Amino acid sequence: MSGDGAPHEGAPGPEAEAAAGDRSEEELRAAYEEELSRITSSEVMLQAAVSLLNLGGWRLGPPAGAVAGEHGEPAAGQRDLEQVRDAIDGVRALLGVLERRLSKELGPLRDALSQLQLAYARAAGAGAGAAPAGAARGAAGGAPDGDQGQGEAAPESEAPAQQSSHRPGPAEASGKLWVPGR
Repeated sequence: MSGDGAPHEGAPGPEAEAAAGDRSEEELRAAYEEELSRITSSEVMLQAAVSLLNLGGWRLGPPAGAVAGEHGEPAAGQRDLEQVRDAIDGVRALLGVLERRLSKELGPLRDALSQLQLAYARAAGAGAGAAPAGAARGAAGGAPDGDQGQGEAAPESEAPAQQSSHRPGPAEASGKLWVPGR
């Protein structure tokens, strides 16, 4: 435990449970309110977007050339392209809000989203799962769900250019998902 007397809520272990048991409801409420005063909604949304990207990447399965299950990735039979699509849609929605506060810091997140969209489009296009072909166009081309069958979606090669006009970020360059602090 830290010496500040304020244990992190939800921390595992018997020490955290004992400390929480010794605190009154008022003390717990005050600690919770203090935590809420320090964190911003933008930070929570950014963490949610990163979590969605990581989950989406994991649900796609192992990268090309990797052995399934080697690093905890699901085998190809465990892919869930519907969840990958939901993760992509969730990140895209959060990016719209995050642009107002953190537009300059979102480059790596956009890069990771572009990479996930392209990987999803390849997997869906290869007949790899439950997602319909229109879903791949929607994810890669950025068309809203209701507009997928109407008009032409942008080709896969144009998706990263539409998302960002700068050099590939750490996610694209390394082939791995971006994680804050790394």
